[in-house]
Amino acid sequence: MGDILAIIYPWTKSLHVISVIAWMAGIFYLPRLYVRHTESVTRGTETDLLFQDMEKKLLKLIMNPSMISTWIFGLCLVFTPGVVDFSAGWSWIKGASVIAMTWFHMWLAARRKDFVAGTNTRSGRHYRIMNEFPTLLMIVIVVMIIAKPF
Repeated sequence: MGDILAIIYPWTKSLHVISVIAWMAGIFYLPRLYVRHTESVTRGTETDLLFQDMEKKLLKLIMNPSMISTWIFGLCLVFTPGVVDFSAGWSWIKGASVIAMTWFHMWLAARRKDFVAGTNTRSGRHYRIMNEFPTLLMIVIVVMIIAKPF
């Protein structure tokens, strides 16, 4: 299996990067939609339904598939011989950060259900603050994978 992963490594890495870019685009955009939905839309209106539809499509058609493909291609990279040194601290911090990013994705999915049920209690400010979380994780992930500081 390792031989096959080594042979397809450039393709796996390319598909992983493409998946990450798509996932991160959604991770950054969905909270911004929530800010506008919270601050500018009256519940039960046509605009409310439009926002719910946009949020659903972003999550289901872009974010979920790109998160899944990020994980699949990322795990293929992890199991490619010579790519990850498990004795190095950077690999564990990067892995924990990816798990935290996945948690944030799931948190966003749960908040979408709140909008659908009409039970959202969070403010636009709350979503703005939470939108900083994936930025911090992205910085940690990129530094760990590129600089490998330890």
